[in-house]
Formats: sequence, structure tokens, C-alpha cells
Amino acid sequence: MSVSRRHFIKQSAKASAAVYAASFGFSAKSYGNIIGANDRVRLGVVGYSDRFRQALFPSFLNHYEELNFDIVAVSDLWKLRREEGKSFLKEKLGHNVQTCVNNDELYRIKDLDGVIVSTADFQHALHAIEAVKAGKDAYVEKPFAETMEDNRNALRIIKASNRIIQVGSQRRSGGNYTAAAEFIQSGKFGPITMVELTWNVNQPGRWRRPALVAKCKQEDTDWKRFLMNRPFEKWDPRKYLEYRLFWPYSSGMPGQWMSHQIDTVHWFSGLKHPRSVVANGGIYMWKDGRRNWDTMTAVFDYGPQNDLTTGFQVTFGSRMHNGDEKPAEIYYSNGGELNLNTNTISPKGGLQQNHASAMDMKPNLLPEMKLTDLEEKVVASANTGADRLTSNHMRNFMECMRSRKQPNAPVEAGYYHSIATIMTNAAVRTGAKVTFDEKTQEVMANGKVFKY
Repeated sequence: MSVSRRHFIKQSAKASAAVYAASFGFSAKSYGNIIGANDRVRLGVVGYSDRFRQALFPSFLNHYEELNFDIVAVSDLWKLRREEGKSFLKEKLGHNVQTCVNNDELYRIKDLDGVIVSTADFQHALHAIEAVKAGKDAYVEKPFAETMEDNRNALRIIKASNRIIQVGSQRRSGGNYTAAAEFIQSGKFGPITMVELTWNVNQPGRWRRPALVAKCKQEDTDWKRFLMNRPFEKWDPRKYLEYRLFWPYSSGMPGQWMSHQIDTVHWFSGLKHPRSVVANGGIYMWKDGRRNWDTMTAVFDYGPQNDLTTGFQVTFGSRMHNGDEKPAEIYYSNGGELNLNTNTISPKGGLQQNHASAMDMKPNLLPEMKLTDLEEKVVASANTGADRLTSNHMRNFMECMRSRKQPNAPVEAGYYHSIATIMTNAAVRTGAKVTFDEKTQEVMANGKVFKY
């Protein structure tokens, strides 16, 4: 597309956007930021990862023609991935895409509107910062941040921008999760008293990539740039590709799995983070040099900071050596349970009439009912494909790039789930009962700020 033609389209689109914006109640100032409905939105890929290829891109394909989006470039530090990304995207989209050796090169591309970020866990917040500083919107995979310094910096910089950031907490785009949030927040469920979260698999190869590690050579990558702000370590292709096994590049189970589930606790309850966390576990099965546990249980205390007499407990349990890949999320109240696996609300375990009468109380049993007809099953395998949750979430991001409305999982959602995962990781690393300092926004373990 010529510069003059693209300029004409953008100007025409802005005029159309004024009408579009008015229908949504936007101000004259805000509608100037809207990308016109008749103009193609151009995205770049930051990290040609398995997650992008297997789930994010198929989800993008579900909507890109209808919403008039395109992918025009791919940025990856590894030569092999850049070349694979270029070939893959060219075949799927029917046109060439530009390859970039790093994000500096990516953000020099004119008329780039946004990016999809699916890089190493510890890089997500840092790559989100790069995107908004370059004036781009971004879909950013979770966990959002693995240290509070990165978390705070990203929140501050993103909130000061006018950019759209969708954190990859795709449960927030699920009909059954939305119904659960509405039911609990309506007061019909009663006070939450307990939440049980589990995520178990039995996969020796989960997060292992030995065949790919053998292909990865230092001369074909930019190891220094990969490390970003992490302490220097000598080149290790396992840490480059199997980063989920190695702190400080990933917290492992808390960042990868718990971040999804704990986000629903914050969403449903309105609480921002735990009051305290303890954890126990170890590497009991897979003795392959990993640093991150293969088995763990974390116990959280949630409730208002100014009233320790009220609240509830959350447990998260995960093991990698025996499991059915069916993550469980069950919310309990005195009147029964809300089970997101079975998509039901029931009086199971609720206070019975005979027990209530003995204590001169009224039973408040929940009804037996289906949560919603809009059920989206969680896919827990390593390759989720374009599952409905991720597809819905990607569409929400794309629609918000046009409307400039806040997406389902804005930066605040990422900020708060990261507090919980960082607190959990701190408990894992130190053995302490970990708390959060509201004033300094720091995670505290044994009276000290937790960093690494």
C-alpha cells in the first residue's frame, strides 16, 4: 500500500470513527485514537513460540478477516525461529512478512499498530513496556511479571499511556466464568469460605524440549538480550528454551498455571492479592537438573487488610507426575459449592436443617442449578489449540484495539495475579510465611524484600 493511499484510508477512517465513537459515548479527544473500522490493523509477533503458533495464531485466524487485521512482521532473537515464523506466516496469510532480529528493529516499522507477545515468562512485563513506549497496543501472555520491580514499572508506564493491553488470562473471556463472577458478586452465593485450586499432569516432557535444545547455538541467538534485567549466567540453551524449569526465568507452576486460577479469585471476590502465603513441595520425580519444583501445595489467606476477622482460605496444589490434565476450581460457601469443572451450583456440603436448628440458625442452602449454558472447557494440555477461551480473548483484544475500550483482562488484572504468583514463589524459595507491603508494593519474606 502506498503512503498516500494509506494516509487517505486513515483520514477517511477517522471520519467514520467519529460516528462509531459517538455510538459508544467517546469524547472528541478519545475518538481520535480509534483505528478506523475500514482500515486494516497491522500487528507484529514478539516471540515466535509454540504458544503463538499453536494457540494465539489460530485464535487470531478465527477473527482476522472479519475484523480486518493482519500480521506483517515477526521478531525473535533466534535465527531458526525467525525463519520458521516467516515461512509459517507467509504460508498461512498468503503474503510475505518482515523478520526482525530484535524489538528495536520491529518498532521501526511504519504503520505497525500492535503486537502479540509470547516470550519467556520473565520477559512479558518488560516486552509490554517496550510496546507501549513504542506507541503500540499489545496482547501479552501470562504470567504478567515475575518480580515486583518489573510489575510496578509495567503498571506505571502502561497506565500513563493510552495503549490497550490485554493480559493472557483468558478465563476472563469465558461465559461460565463471567456467570460465576456475577453469581458470587450478587451475594446469592454467600461469603466465600474456601477455594480449592488444582492443576495436575503426568508428562515427563512437559516444559522439556531436548530435540530443540540440540539445535540451539549461541551464535544464532542474542543471549545477552534474552537475559534482559536478569543476573548474568553463561550461555545455556536449556535455560533459553526450557526456561519454565529454571528460576529466575520462570517461577514454574505458580506463574504458568496458578496465575490463571488465582486470577479468578481476585475477579470473583474483588480482592487484589493474598494477605499471606505459605508453600511446601519439592522435586520428587523429575531429576533432570531443573530448579523449579515438580510438586507443590500453596495455602493462601485472603480477606480485607483492615479486618482480619473475616476472609477465606485458598489452596493451590499441583503435581507433574500423576494427573489427568483437568484443572479444578471449586468455590465453597456455608450454603454449598460453585464448581467450575462441572459448571454447576449446588447445595453440596451446605448447612443442613438439623445441624442449623441445633445452633438456632437458618440453613441457607444453594439451589441445584447449571451455572450457564455458555460453558467453555479449560484445555490444560501443552498444545491447547484455538480453544474457545483463547479465541474469545483474542477477539476481545482485537475489538478493543478498534473501540479503545478496556479489554477483559487489563493491566491491573496482570498486576494483581503477579503479586500472588510472586508471593508464592517467594514462599517456595525462602520457606517463609510471605506477606505483601501495601505501602511499598513489595513482597516480604523473613522481613526482607523478595527479589530473586
